[in-house]
Amino acid sequence: MSSLPSRYVGRFAPTPSGFLHFGSLVAALASYLDARACGGRWLLRMEDLDPPREVPGAQSAILRTLENYGFEWDGELLRQSGRHEAYAEVIERLLQQGLAYACTCSRKELEGQPVYPGTCRNAQHDRHNAAIRIRVPELEYHFIDRLQGEYRQHLGRDVGDFIIQRRDGLYAYQLAVVVDDALQGVTDIVRGADLLDNTPRQLYLQELLGLPQPRYLHIPLLIQPDGHKLGKSFRSPPLPTDQAAPLLCRALRALGQPVPDELAHSLPGDVLAWGITHWDATLIPHRATLAEAELR
Repeated sequence: MSSLPSRYVGRFAPTPSGFLHFGSLVAALASYLDARACGGRWLLRMEDLDPPREVPGAQSAILRTLENYGFEWDGELLRQSGRHEAYAEVIERLLQQGLAYACTCSRKELEGQPVYPGTCRNAQHDRHNAAIRIRVPELEYHFIDRLQGEYRQHLGRDVGDFIIQRRDGLYAYQLAVVVDDALQGVTDIVRGADLLDNTPRQLYLQELLGLPQPRYLHIPLLIQPDGHKLGKSFRSPPLPTDQAAPLLCRALRALGQPVPDELAHSLPGDVLAWGITHWDATLIPHRATLAEAELR
């Protein structure tokens, strides 16, 4: 059982660039059980910031799959596509404070440079047809992840000034996730370890905007035999509706939970109820990746 405080607000935030797959299920399950095991709330947010990448029908399919697998979320679904005004207000504030600036550099100009060199930092470009970058300090940011331990990253050296609004006007994940987690009162973020190195940027934005810092738990990333992560980009198969209980049990095993074999023959709700009662986050494997083949 979790020993976290009862004032716990967690969330699951899928992107509708594809359908839910087994890796998505593991992430959803971990965040769900971590919240419910201590009597916390579990929210659902659709991170539909990038319409060109959105797969038609993915949003409704994601919601239907979660329901078929027994997940119940608190409150109304939040869609980031309806939050543009809030993001624009934050960007305007950062620009006025001199904490952000317009950047006209093209991808071709920056090709081969792992860290943005600051070309437009003091150019005072007009915002028209420009991206917006945040100024980062020459400082190291660190935090203690509940599973991965201490993580450190020097923003200036390792990341550089990063984009918070793209040149095409679309808002960046780094900004939206920070603003929306604060809006929803999220206290705990449970997500894949592929987002571990995003966290210092989000900590910096939280600091700039005077927002509270959530606790973080980054679970192992599931890797396919070809070395790619389970994900929409590599055509991982969508979750079947008729295998909910067995796949939930498999996801529990991926999270290190000693699930009894007979539970696979139960209803999805029964598997989730068992998971809530027996959840122990300290049993999750302490590594950044986990081979999918290990779970068969």
